Amino acid sequence: MRKGNEAKEAASQRNLMASGVDDMPVANTEERLLALLGTLEECQAFLVDRANAETARLLSLAILELRMELHKVTDSELKALCDMMASEELLQEPTSARRFPPYLKLVK
Repeated sequence: MRKGNEAKEAASQRNLMASGVDDMPVANTEERLLALLGTLEECQAFLVDRANAETARLLSLAILELRMELHKVTDSELKALCDMMASEELLQEPTSARRFPPYLKLVK
Protein backbone atom coordinates (compact mmCIF):
# COMPACT_ATOMS: atom_id res chain seq x y z
CA MET A 1 0.00 0.00 0.00
CA ARG A 2 2.82 2.38 0.92
CA LYS A 3 4.57 1.82 -2.43
CA GLY A 4 1.34 2.71 -4.22
CA ASN A 5 1.06 5.97 -2.28
CA GLU A 6 4.69 6.82 -2.99
CA ALA A 7 4.14 6.16 -6.69
CA LYS A 8 1.05 8.38 -6.72
CA GLU A 9 2.92 11.15 -4.91
CA ALA A 10 5.84 10.93 -7.35
CA ALA A 11 3.43 11.08 -10.29
CA SER A 12 1.69 14.07 -8.75
CA GLN A 13 5.01 15.87 -8.31
CA ARG A 14 5.93 15.11 -11.95
CA ASN A 15 2.58 16.56 -13.05
CA LEU A 16 3.19 19.70 -11.01
CA MET A 17 6.66 20.07 -12.48
CA ALA A 18 5.31 19.53 -15.97
CA SER A 19 2.71 22.22 -15.35
CA GLY A 20 5.48 24.69 -14.53
CA VAL A 21 4.59 25.17 -10.85
CA ASP A 22 8.27 25.01 -9.82
CA ASP A 23 9.12 27.80 -12.27
CA MET A 24 6.32 30.07 -11.08
CA PRO A 25 6.80 32.98 -8.73
CA VAL A 26 5.67 32.22 -5.16
CA ALA A 27 2.59 34.44 -5.45
CA ASN A 28 1.31 32.52 -8.50
CA THR A 29 1.98 29.20 -6.82
CA GLU A 30 0.05 30.30 -3.73
CA GLU A 31 -2.82 31.53 -5.90
CA ARG A 32 -3.00 28.15 -7.64
CA LEU A 33 -2.85 26.30 -4.32
CA LEU A 34 -5.62 28.51 -2.92
CA ALA A 35 -7.73 27.80 -6.00
CA LEU A 36 -7.06 24.09 -5.56
CA LEU A 37 -8.02 24.37 -1.90
CA GLY A 38 -11.34 25.95 -2.87
CA THR A 39 -12.01 23.16 -5.35
CA LEU A 40 -11.20 20.48 -2.79
CA GLU A 41 -13.51 22.12 -0.25
CA GLU A 42 -16.34 22.19 -2.82
CA CYS A 43 -15.76 18.50 -3.53
CA GLN A 44 -15.80 17.74 0.18
CA ALA A 45 -19.10 19.59 0.65
CA PHE A 46 -20.55 17.68 -2.32
CA LEU A 47 -19.48 14.37 -0.75
CA VAL A 48 -20.97 15.30 2.62
CA ASP A 49 -24.27 16.20 0.91
CA ARG A 50 -24.26 12.81 -0.82
CA ALA A 51 -23.76 10.95 2.49
CA ASN A 52 -20.32 9.78 1.47
CA ALA A 53 -18.76 10.60 4.83
CA GLU A 54 -15.72 8.32 4.61
CA THR A 55 -14.53 9.80 1.33
CA ALA A 56 -15.25 13.31 2.63
CA ARG A 57 -13.05 12.57 5.67
CA LEU A 58 -10.24 11.38 3.42
CA LEU A 59 -10.54 14.54 1.37
CA SER A 60 -10.42 16.61 4.56
CA LEU A 61 -6.97 15.14 5.22
CA ALA A 62 -5.79 16.38 1.82
CA ILE A 63 -7.29 19.80 2.62
CA LEU A 64 -5.49 19.86 5.97
CA GLU A 65 -2.18 18.93 4.32
CA LEU A 66 -2.60 21.68 1.74
CA ARG A 67 -3.49 24.27 4.37
CA MET A 68 -0.46 23.24 6.42
CA GLU A 69 1.74 23.70 3.35
CA LEU A 70 0.24 27.11 2.56
CA HIS A 71 0.70 28.35 6.13
CA LYS A 72 4.05 26.61 6.64
CA VAL A 73 2.81 24.55 9.60
CA THR A 74 5.03 21.58 10.46
CA ASP A 75 3.83 18.16 11.57
CA SER A 76 5.34 18.74 15.02
CA GLU A 77 3.45 22.04 15.37
CA LEU A 78 0.19 20.31 14.46
CA LYS A 79 0.88 17.55 16.97
CA ALA A 80 1.64 20.13 19.69
CA LEU A 81 -1.68 21.88 18.94
CA CYS A 82 -3.58 18.58 19.08
CA ASP A 83 -1.89 17.64 22.36
CA MET A 84 -2.77 21.03 23.86
CA MET A 85 -6.40 20.78 22.74
CA ALA A 86 -6.70 17.21 24.03
CA SER A 87 -5.33 18.17 27.44
CA GLU A 88 -7.75 21.13 27.66
CA GLU A 89 -10.67 18.84 26.79
CA LEU A 90 -9.63 16.41 29.52
CA LEU A 91 -9.70 19.23 32.07
CA GLN A 92 -13.08 20.59 30.95
CA GLU A 93 -15.11 17.39 30.51
CA PRO A 94 -15.93 14.74 33.07
CA THR A 95 -14.66 11.29 32.12
CA SER A 96 -18.13 9.92 31.39
CA ALA A 97 -18.85 12.72 28.87
CA ARG A 98 -15.67 12.08 26.81
CA ARG A 99 -16.47 10.13 23.69
CA PHE A 100 -14.17 9.70 20.75
CA PRO A 101 -15.31 8.06 17.53
CA PRO A 102 -13.81 4.57 17.18
CA TYR A 103 -11.54 5.69 14.33
CA LEU A 104 -10.01 8.45 16.49
CA LYS A 105 -7.76 6.93 19.07
CA LEU A 106 -5.60 9.22 21.17
CA VAL A 107 -2.01 8.03 20.88
CA LYS A 108 0.79 9.44 23.00
